[in-house]
Amino acid sequence: MQIIYGFLTVLMFLDCVLLILLVLLQLPKKEAGAGMAFGGAATDALFGAGSGNVLTKITKYVAGGFFGLALLMAVIGSNKPKSGGALLEQEITKHSTSSAPQETTPSSTPSAPASSTGLLDLSNSPQKAPAPNK
Repeated sequence: MQIIYGFLTVLMFLDCVLLILLVLLQLPKKEAGAGMAFGGAATDALFGAGSGNVLTKITKYVAGGFFGLALLMAVIGSNKPKSGGALLEQEITKHSTSSAPQETTPSSTPSAPASSTGLLDLSNSPQKAPAPNK
């Protein structure tokens, strides 16, 4: 699945470059602008007098391919297995629930109960009274 997604990414990049070039080559409504600067007259010579229609049709197909690729990549990307955080969480729970031997010898000093976050809960520990001021 990763190979298909990589291939679609390269195809999307090439489609974007082609779409940018086609938009720049479009004939302007008025006889000035980027279309004339980037070879508007050359497209007339290459495609004939109706080159505006040909470029418009090609641009429509390339734009449709762009949207189709975008939707396909979104569907494939949403179905990819989650990596990183989910795998890390699974490893942590696997190691924390493993059967490691624990010491059961009683200690001489009582310890404070640990909260669910792993930090010490000091709310139940006895508070010492402040020393009197002299």
